[in-house]
Amino acid sequence: MPELYDFVNRYKPDLIWSNGESECPDTYQNSTNLFSWLYNDSFVKDEVVKYSCYHGGYYNCQETFKPGRLLDHMWKTCTIVDKSSWGYCGDMAMSDIASESEIISELVQTVSLGDNYLLNIGPTKDGLIDPIFQERLLAVEKWLNISGEAIYASKPSRVQSEKNMISVWIRSLNLQSPITTTTTKVRMLGIQEDLKWSTDLDKVLLISLPQLPPSAVPVKFAWTVKLTGIE
Repeated sequence: MPELYDFVNRYKPDLIWSNGESECPDTYQNSTNLFSWLYNDSFVKDEVVKYSCYHGGYYNCQETFKPGRLLDHMWKTCTIVDKSSWGYCGDMAMSDIASESEIISELVQTVSLGDNYLLNIGPTKDGLIDPIFQERLLAVEKWLNISGEAIYASKPSRVQSEKNMISVWIRSLNLQSPITTTTTKVRMLGIQEDLKWSTDLDKVLLISLPQLPPSAVPVKFAWTVKLTGIE
């Protein structure tokens, strides 16, 4: 405990990650006293963020925590590229490596529910990043370069998911929740032209997706459609 107090006083961290709740309760670790001091009397009491399951700035109840719904408290999901380990395994199998689409899908789902996403990779003992991890991180970067507007500084919609949303075979995206106006415009991020849209008798928004050759598609998957002028 003295080391933790010294650490906070010496380095003034922005974030403290609580870990070890699976090993023993907070009463054994005396963490309640530490965090009471941290939030009330320490030098960083007005800025510091703490992760734990029930207390602090962010909830993170277990590895790969996903509440599955919009919470009224900040939270974070933490996941790994190598599904078998949070560290580096020299004998890792490709079957354990999360695909680009899995990672991006998880990122989108996390942001749609209002919070933060941490993607972990394990460096080698020399501090190097394995090529397969580099490949996954660069894929996320490429996707964010096109679709980052839907991620950074965003906030959840009043609707987080829709049933029977997309019919790819007719190149149409059908959305039930947006309420269109006379100023509504629709665009796919990475494509400059506005998309054509209409509404049916049930006021479902029907968006015509562009017919593009593979070389012109802005991203491989998780296309982002931007709507303006809606309610």
